[in-house]
Amino acid sequence: MSIVIVGGNDCMVRRYMDICREYRCDSKVFTQMKAGLKSKIGNPDLMILFTNTMSHKMLNLAKNEIKGCGTRVAFCRSSSASALKNILDEHVGRAS
Repeated sequence: MSIVIVGGNDCMVRRYMDICREYRCDSKVFTQMKAGLKSKIGNPDLMILFTNTMSHKMLNLAKNEIKGCGTRVAFCRSSSASALKNILDEHVGRAS
């Protein structure tokens, strides 16, 4: 399963990717608005938006990019490791 995480903390990028790997998921993490973000998102199975740590512009860009693709979206205010694990438990299933 492919996952894109938008928002979150810069210092947690490696931890987010490690958690996704525990659930056997490929992941991309975008904590900041950068040039070319729109083309880098792709067509993931699940997009996780950590809304407390992102701008409205970044949120709208991410939502518009996956519109009509059949991608599931999970919104979460908290950008903690436990919040990510809860989302993955709900959408992916238990880690092995």
